[in-house]
Amino acid sequence: MKKLILFITTHAIALAMGFAAGIYLLPILTAPPAPTVAEVEQASTQAAYRGEFRRDLEGSDLLHWGEGIVAVGANAVTLMGQVAPGPDYKLYLAPSFVETEAEFEAIRDGAVRVGDVDTFVNFIVPMPGGIDPADYNTVVIWCESFGEFITAATYR
Repeated sequence: MKKLILFITTHAIALAMGFAAGIYLLPILTAPPAPTVAEVEQASTQAAYRGEFRRDLEGSDLLHWGEGIVAVGANAVTLMGQVAPGPDYKLYLAPSFVETEAEFEAIRDGAVRVGDVDTFVNFIVPMPGGIDPADYNTVVIWCESFGEFITAATYR
């Protein structure tokens, strides 16, 4: 009986670890090619604002972080840097700086979703019509599937 319990326990742990690894690795394996440095520089030339993603935010950790220069303009939000890989990342503009899940949830109704973050080294997210970046001051990357704060940067 003890062997059966040990067998079931070890296999359940292995299955859970495999599932977690799959959730983590699938976005990396299916991500489109990241934009080149030249493409990000070109897209960010029209940006009116700049900010910086930093790894040392209160809500960031080993699996949830971003670093680099983010540029916000009327046509796009760009990142020259990287974010921790993960599933279902969304980019928001928020009316105030946040650095934890609870802080973002508290102001989420006043934030606007710009689009999906599909690459983890550099990105260009087109700005939808009708959004004025001057109405906000912070860029937030949020994992919709797990309700996880990834990173944020004040840009004005």
